[in-house]
Amino acid sequence: MHWILRLVGVILIAVLTVKSSLGNDDLPIVTIGYLDLIQDVRYEDWGVHPVDIRSATAIVDRRAYAGAQLAIDELKQFTRIAKARFAMQRETVENAASMIATINRLRESGTYFFLMDAPDSVVGEVAAQTRDQDIVLFNTTATGDALRNEHCQQHLFHIAASRSMMADAVAQYLVSRKWTRVLVLRGPLPEDIEMTRAFERSAELFGLNISQIRDFVLGNDPRAREANNLNFLTGSAKYDAVFVADVDGEFSLTVPFATQKPAAVTGASGIVPRVWHWSYLRHGAPQVHGRFERMHGRRMGEADWGAWVALKTIGMAIARAKTTNAVEVAAYLRSDKLRIDGSKGPGMSIRTWNNQLRQPIMLTTENWTITRAPIEGFKHQTNDLDTIGHGERDTNCKF
Repeated sequence: MHWILRLVGVILIAVLTVKSSLGNDDLPIVTIGYLDLIQDVRYEDWGVHPVDIRSATAIVDRRAYAGAQLAIDELKQFTRIAKARFAMQRETVENAASMIATINRLRESGTYFFLMDAPDSVVGEVAAQTRDQDIVLFNTTATGDALRNEHCQQHLFHIAASRSMMADAVAQYLVSRKWTRVLVLRGPLPEDIEMTRAFERSAELFGLNISQIRDFVLGNDPRAREANNLNFLTGSAKYDAVFVADVDGEFSLTVPFATQKPAAVTGASGIVPRVWHWSYLRHGAPQVHGRFERMHGRRMGEADWGAWVALKTIGMAIARAKTTNAVEVAAYLRSDKLRIDGSKGPGMSIRTWNNQLRQPIMLTTENWTITRAPIEGFKHQTNDLDTIGHGERDTNCKF
């Protein structure tokens, strides 16, 4: 008798599933464009261990598209609420010009929402050249402060955290630990200069004292190795912590536990600010990571998280705003009705003054999440998440 009841139950579930599927087939399809580059130094060189560069045995595809794939699968649950089905079209292009041409082509075929996984310069150029179109762009990985300030665009939303948000998170943590004297080690790349500038702003804002800024060099030249001697770089200075501005990532690997004086290391190594880390164990993060790992066979990284949240945000906004019109969806994104669950704790929303996603920043080691910023005790009159990153009063963004 029991097996008959189980059989009937299975048949009913199958019938309901088929019926639901048939009903969904009548719904319109919202296609979301996914745009990235054929060659992207951020994935090919930056952050890759020297051993992996030589052997190429441990390098995996770290691109954000994997996070987008997870999200598009999860968006199936929004189908009936949104009264739309979601699809994704990936276009991998050579440069900003070809990305703009691709957007124009997809726009003609009815695509209005685009995820961009590209460096600052490409995101800025594409956004500037498409600002008069009725489309919505989501920046998933570019961290430059200029994109949120003087180069901001009304149709460009930032899921990736800015350099200032990362620097503010570090500064709050250092203040909370009373490590207030900081030595800065700065690399030669433009991104290193920008990272240093962001930390200088944070230090002034939160009351840290930068004792000195010292430059290191990149490369394998023997003279470079001598210039990068940590006994020299970290000697004869007063500091409680060392901030390393090294977007390439190779030099920063050598700094923890090698400073002339015992000190916390932060920035590009040691205590690293990240939007996501696989070791976080609260707010549903292990479940998200588990789904990602089962789908892709690797750990979920920051870029993956950015694409995952961007697609979730599109689906949620369409479902709740009850429209697929890009202009109306953009308006909803800026409204106080939007709350996004990024499995990092508090509900996230968009800052109306620069289209930046407010979010906690994780402070991590290689294999552990130490804490999240905003650090306890840092308060804001309306939203504590606004204690990190450019606030409404100090933004240079004008839509």
